[in-house]
Amino acid sequence: MSLPDVVNHQDTLLTIDTNKQPPVSDAIPGLTINPLFLDTENGLWVLRVKFAPGVTLPMHFHTGTVHFYTLSGCWHYVEYPDQKQTAGSYLYEPGGSIHTFHCPEDGGGADGFMVVSGANINFDGEGNFLNIMDAGWIEKTLQETCAAQGVTTPRYIKPKQSAGYSDK
Repeated sequence: MSLPDVVNHQDTLLTIDTNKQPPVSDAIPGLTINPLFLDTENGLWVLRVKFAPGVTLPMHFHTGTVHFYTLSGCWHYVEYPDQKQTAGSYLYEPGGSIHTFHCPEDGGGADGFMVVSGANINFDGEGNFLNIMDAGWIEKTLQETCAAQGVTTPRYIKPKQSAGYSDK
C-alpha cells in the first residue's frame, strides 16, 4: 500500500497552550475556562476548566457522551458522593446520564479536561428547566463575557463552518 493523498493540508499544527493563553473567568460563576475546540455544527466541545472550591453546577442531562480527565484537585457528583474524582482520574459518562457536579468547599478546587459530545440540559434543584449548554452556547457566553470584561476572547480551534452543496 502506498502513502495516501493528503486530504486536509496543514501549514501549521492546530494547538492551544493553556499555560500561555489566559482563560476566561466567571463566564459561568466559579469556573475558569480555557476553550480548546468548539464545533457548533457537530456539537462537540473540548475545554480545560478550573472549578473553584464549593462550586456546584446545575443538575444536568447529557444528550451525548463525556470524557473527563481530572488534572488536579477533587470533585464528585452529588449523586455519587463516595466516588470522588482526584488527580489522574478518568471518567466516562454515557449519553442519557443525569448528575450534579460538586467541588468540595474544603479542597483547593479542581482542574480538568473534558471532551463533550452533544449538550447538557440544565435543571434547578426542583427539576425545572434552566437552559441548554452546548458548543454554540459556550462560544456565545465566552464571547459575551470577554466583551463585558474588556478582554480578548481566547483563541480556540473551530472547524470551518461551511455547509453547502458539494457542486458549489
